[in-house]
Amino acid sequence: MATRKEGMSTRSVHAGEIRFNEYGSLTTPIVQTSTFIFKNVDEIRKLAKGVEGRFEYVRYGHPTQVAAEKKLASLEGAREAVLFSSGMSAITTSLFALLKQGDHLIITDDAYKRTLDFCVTQLVKFGIECTVVKMCDYDAIRNAIKPNTRIFISESPTNPYLNIMDLEKLTAIFKGRGIVVISDSTFSTPYNQRPLEYGVDLVMHSATKYFGGHNDLLAGVVLGRKELTDPIREYLKITGGVIDPLSSYLLIRGLKTFELRIIRHNENGQKIAEYLEKAPTVKRVYYPGLESHPHYEVAKKQMKGFGGVVTFEMDRDIEGVLDFLSRLKMINIGPSLGGVESLITHPATISYYKCTREERYKLGITDGLVRLAVGIENAEDIVEDIRQAL
Repeated sequence: MATRKEGMSTRSVHAGEIRFNEYGSLTTPIVQTSTFIFKNVDEIRKLAKGVEGRFEYVRYGHPTQVAAEKKLASLEGAREAVLFSSGMSAITTSLFALLKQGDHLIITDDAYKRTLDFCVTQLVKFGIECTVVKMCDYDAIRNAIKPNTRIFISESPTNPYLNIMDLEKLTAIFKGRGIVVISDSTFSTPYNQRPLEYGVDLVMHSATKYFGGHNDLLAGVVLGRKELTDPIREYLKITGGVIDPLSSYLLIRGLKTFELRIIRHNENGQKIAEYLEKAPTVKRVYYPGLESHPHYEVAKKQMKGFGGVVTFEMDRDIEGVLDFLSRLKMINIGPSLGGVESLITHPATISYYKCTREERYKLGITDGLVRLAVGIENAEDIVEDIRQAL
């Protein structure tokens, strides 16, 4: 673990690295193999005793993965990190590992669409009950608790409206109840928000996003104390949603510039949000760094920065919004976020195209809603691209 004196960029570069490896490689090697061989019988005994650094089969772990996990744990301030092949694998495997038939789970209503789908439509097949509560309605959260409640899961900030959970108020509800509180912190990253310091038990990230940072890998991670991560890691060995060596290496590579990138994402996000508030045909902007955001005070209290996602609603119909998107010259149309390139998406036609208009509006996905994930380009160039497209 890194010492408390080391800064985030120092840990981003050095934490978890296999220093002085047998090849003398400065970067952690990509151990591209499916299986590991034993020099002799003593090596087998080391494996049986759980000696660190002795591997058997890639589905059970490999050196490049371990290096990435240690780096992520250092950045989050967590005891352990468990890496997965995707963010959804991290969520589904963790819930399966920690829940059993007859248990009850609480989830907020604007959690990631696929997370909600899994909890509401899939866990019920295994006899696990799910209650959906309104985000930031602390009375509703408290009232949803049952004797068999085992997990509460939410996100902060949420997608796409960037709602912010008051983590201090949230964890006070569950203190001493033996309920595991899980927060998906993908949009904030440990640079901007540190849920474990508020008493959250497990933090999840789609490492595809800001951790990887270059739109070239899929990964997910769960971080927390060992007694919770151990059963998750064991379940992962059964379900097999493991991260491969190359993706682990790309994640390590991306993490080395983590703090530098997030600072730029924060700066760009604030500038673009402030521009959009005054832009023509933009009705409303949702960004935690704006005083107009409903959770601005909470965000200011518990966040260091407000991230690179800016959601706004245009005073246009669907065709008008699509016309705006088609006129962008630098910003790419795409559904992800957290990379160095700016990406923009229209949820109504890209993420919720299977829903009727009535179904979308119940979820808050209006015709004019647009989500912009700003990259690390110069802010004035992003603004200019939006201006000419408008």
